[in-house]
Amino acid sequence: MRLEYFQLIDRVIEVDIAGRTIRTEAMVPTASTIFEGHFPGHPLMPGVLLIEAMAQTSGWLIIGINKFERMPFLASVKEAKLRCFVTPGERLALSAKLVHDGSGYAVTEASIEANGTPICDATITFRVMPFPTDQFRVQMQERAAEIAFPLGAPAHG
Repeated sequence: MRLEYFQLIDRVIEVDIAGRTIRTEAMVPTASTIFEGHFPGHPLMPGVLLIEAMAQTSGWLIIGINKFERMPFLASVKEAKLRCFVTPGERLALSAKLVHDGSGYAVTEASIEANGTPICDATITFRVMPFPTDQFRVQMQERAAEIAFPLGAPAHG
């Protein structure tokens, strides 16, 4: 997890294109400038970054389902519930399921757990559009390789 670069997903654990699900993993860094202000002496992962991590997990699923031909752009977050604090050094297990895909929009239900404890969940809507440029698609494919996202055929486990 590179908070300052908004690269919040460290590794894709499983993508099930047919089942429309994904599982990812992220390790909250033990040190980050973000923790200096959130909060001094009591560092906590900002809730907005937890929501962004769920959106990124969902986004990778949508990219996979669309075979890197279209990409999601965050449109709305509904029913977000932040249930527990997250501290530096925690390993997060993220998951998402695509519940709607059509008319240029996709909706996922996403969640985060740590050590089996629910951390947060939300329903997230995306506008799904062509990649803005071919170079941007290439950069996303490079990032996908870094986090072990399967670039080939539909993947399982």
